Amino acid sequence: MFENFQLDFIETPEATLRVRHGGAGPPVLLLHGHPRTHTTWHRVAPILARTHTVVCPDLRGFGQSDKPPDSVDHSGSSKRAKARDCIALMRALGFDRFALVGHDRGAYTAFRTAMDHPDSVNHLAILDAVPIIEALDRCTERFARQWWHWFFFAQPDKPERAVLADPDAWYGGSAEAMGIENFADFQRAIHDPRTVHGMIEDYRAGLGIDRLHDEEDRRQGKFLRCPVLSLWSLRDDLEELYGDVLAIWRPWAPDLRGHGIDSGHHMAEEAPDRLAAELLRFISADTPGSERSCPP
Repeated sequence: MFENFQLDFIETPEATLRVRHGGAGPPVLLLHGHPRTHTTWHRVAPILARTHTVVCPDLRGFGQSDKPPDSVDHSGSSKRAKARDCIALMRALGFDRFALVGHDRGAYTAFRTAMDHPDSVNHLAILDAVPIIEALDRCTERFARQWWHWFFFAQPDKPERAVLADPDAWYGGSAEAMGIENFADFQRAIHDPRTVHGMIEDYRAGLGIDRLHDEEDRRQGKFLRCPVLSLWSLRDDLEELYGDVLAIWRPWAPDLRGHGIDSGHHMAEEAPDRLAAELLRFISADTPGSERSCPP
């Protein structure tokens, strides 16, 4: 898994992140979702690394990266805090500008990174997500039935107790579908109480401070200044919930393209070749300012 990639623990001002990185060429940062770790990219990253420098961290709170201290407003788990980690990580590796890909919960951090640091992100790919504020604005009965975990995970204490009572029943997964090493890393994460707490804190931040950040951006008329690719899994429920996914993204992303692909939710594991091809086509088009700014 991740042949010819390097595994490091990289200190940033606010968190130490477990990071896998390899390849050569223009940089691309890949952000995993819940409840995965960076190893979910193990089938995609080597393909991208043939032409790009690929960086795959465990997000703050997830996997073996640092867990933020608890606070009343959950700001340590906010997407804004995780965006600062992304910028600091890439600068530590010598990159001021990079392409950014985020899946699921990682897509919210990717979105926030591009919103808060527009000069650092030259391409943004969002997988299986719309902005948090847009999802909550469309909170119908169907949404509440299918994404009920958003609201359960936002409650204090009980979510961790429920998940840790039987992590395998909550999260499923298999070595056959995910790959042996990826599944083992995932298993370590979902059975670790501190990691489960860190992952669930991401949801608490989502319904609170992250939503406020999105609302403020919308009031101020802010939008994404880089090209944006939205991809969603046709065998997941994003299109079922929202219909025209691109219509939701359009007010935020003037330079937008996207479509569904034939996959279930975890597309990096289920449709890696197709996903890698889509990402390469997107991030390889006119990638200015992606050179190393300094030695790593």
